Amino acid sequence: MKVDIDRLRLLLDVLIEKDVAEFEHEDTDVKVRIVRGVRGGAPAIQVAAAGAGAASANAALRAEPSPAAAAEDADSFDVTSPFVGTFYRAPSPDTPPFVELGSVIRAGQTLCIVEAMKLMNEIEAEHSGTIVEVYAQNGKAVEFGQKLFRIKKA
Repeated sequence: MKVDIDRLRLLLDVLIEKDVAEFEHEDTDVKVRIVRGVRGGAPAIQVAAAGAGAASANAALRAEPSPAAAAEDADSFDVTSPFVGTFYRAPSPDTPPFVELGSVIRAGQTLCIVEAMKLMNEIEAEHSGTIVEVYAQNGKAVEFGQKLFRIKKA
């Protein structure tokens, strides 16, 4: 059994974009089942030969966070884009970014702007913490649900 990883990634992108929680497809030689919706976790993916038992399905491919990743998720969270638009780290090109890597932030603080349909939407932190990762690039397009920042809880 050979799985086309690029096609699987495209499928995941579409399911995330359309906010599909569960998807299952069976072909003559491959069965794919994707379950989304676990907050902070990766989607669970099972790929198996069609007609194969549960043991081979679980052994084939299972995208779940490792125990170390689960512990990291417990004390950090990702800020994602609420819509499609253009990501801006600062209010204007000649001003400093709202936050930098290592910035200590408080709940309600503006983290960035996502421009959508000519409207500048400020994205605010839901919790206090420290910026430990900046995923999006200034001036580049972002998709709905795309990670923008990772914040370690205070």
